[in-house]
Amino acid sequence: MSKQAASLPVIDRAADTPCCPPLAQRRVPAETAAVLAPAFKALGDPVRLQLMSMIASAEGGEACVCDLTPAFDLTGPTISHHLKTLREAGLVDAERRGTWVYYRARPAILRQLAALLTVEPAALA
Repeated sequence: MSKQAASLPVIDRAADTPCCPPLAQRRVPAETAAVLAPAFKALGDPVRLQLMSMIASAEGGEACVCDLTPAFDLTGPTISHHLKTLREAGLVDAERRGTWVYYRARPAILRQLAALLTVEPAALA
């Protein structure tokens, strides 16, 4: 285990309460940034952002990879790679059912990211 990983504080990405104040109110601590940056990085790709949107807005709260793949002009392995990146970033959970894998958004981490990006009108003045 590296020193960097050992020194990171425990930030519960599954917690419903914000990890820290919005970045417009106070500087994000380095440790918090290191924990949350992989999720932002994963969403920085247009295909992954679209996949995340499709999963998060799916009826019933989950989407089958069989429904996600045809929405893109990409190969199945490329879509699988993008979904793996979202899963490793903690943004989605996956469950295999027979041949197919179903993906669900993890709302708590999405709330953490949204809270960090919240900008109050007074903060813009």
